[in-house]
Amino acid sequence: MSLKNVLIVEDESIVAMELAGYIEGLGLKVSGIASSADKAYEIISKNQVDLVLMDIHIKGDEDGVSCAAEIKKRQQIVIIYISAFSDDETLQRAIQTEPSSYLIKPLNRMELKVAIGIAMKNSSDLFHEGDVVLDKEFSFDTKSSELILLGEVIHLTKQEKLLLSFLINSKNSIISFYDLDNHIWPDRESNENTRRALVSRLRSKLKYKFLETIHSIGYRINF
Repeated sequence: MSLKNVLIVEDESIVAMELAGYIEGLGLKVSGIASSADKAYEIISKNQVDLVLMDIHIKGDEDGVSCAAEIKKRQQIVIIYISAFSDDETLQRAIQTEPSSYLIKPLNRMELKVAIGIAMKNSSDLFHEGDVVLDKEFSFDTKSSELILLGEVIHLTKQEKLLLSFLINSKNSIISFYDLDNHIWPDRESNENTRRALVSRLRSKLKYKFLETIHSIGYRINF
């Protein structure tokens, strides 16, 4: 299923407009903005909606959890909750509706992008994925040597591509400092500081995941 159409259920108009702008910036369509459950039902009855960003505390007699439960009875729609706070009882009710994600306000844009990306993981026309999957966020295209974060290509230098390809081809195996240096810089003497700087840059772009330093020996990538 391709998740292209997003309904925003949020009773703070400024927050709702900011969300709408961000959603459209991702290349998606905002099907509508609702401040109450009744308005959400109306929008869904008249428009295509694939994904709902649902604030738990909204105007009217129904809260966001009740609204989400009713929506899912009517249609197979993905729910991402957003909330400033919730008591344990409300949280347990929310879990029962099987949301894709649960985000805490104030929203972090990267966290929101990750949540939407996970929800859209099977939507190849919006988010392409490399042939080597590292986790829910990262993948790697072995043909182009591209690192992909939720469909977005992360810029890598030529040496960073060489390093990541070498590590992935040797998955779960230790690559010695010597072998790494010969692979990246075959025509010159190894330089420990240069190697460390390269590994540090790549590690940062991987959000400090996967890459393990084996003390006094070398490196290993685990996924």
